[in-house]
Amino acid sequence: MDHAMHHHTGTAPGATWSMAIRATLHCLLGCAVGEILGMVIGTALLWGNVPTMALAIGLAFVFGYSFTLFAVVRAGVSLKAAVKIALAADTVSIAVMELVDNAIIALTPGAMDAHLSEGLFWYALLGGFAAAFLVTTPVNKWMIGRGKGHAVVHAHH
Repeated sequence: MDHAMHHHTGTAPGATWSMAIRATLHCLLGCAVGEILGMVIGTALLWGNVPTMALAIGLAFVFGYSFTLFAVVRAGVSLKAAVKIALAADTVSIAVMELVDNAIIALTPGAMDAHLSEGLFWYALLGGFAAAFLVTTPVNKWMIGRGKGHAVVHAHH
């Protein structure tokens, strides 16, 4: 549903499910790239679960922010302003995504000890991403409806 077709629902124009889904998919992509890379690096270095998860979460934030940062800089915004926009747009979304995703992984029996070559590792990770997407999408819709989150980014597209 585009902006012209939006009907008033008590939220700001543009706070559509379609926009929230796109914002969440954008966030999910950055989180997935960062998390998988972190898991691969931590596993390759024979790190334990805690440092590997910390690296994966840190990289999820780095990649999540960087995707927005590059898009906003490409639109002509200064790097300093783009960093502020990325932080404002993505912090809550990435935090919710990471909280849900990592909780699913931590609560899946055996997933924390599964290796990259095992199906259980990938099922828990992908299941965590799916659950995180379902929880984060309404959060993003709510934030966009209040002029926060990805609504900040759309002012620069």
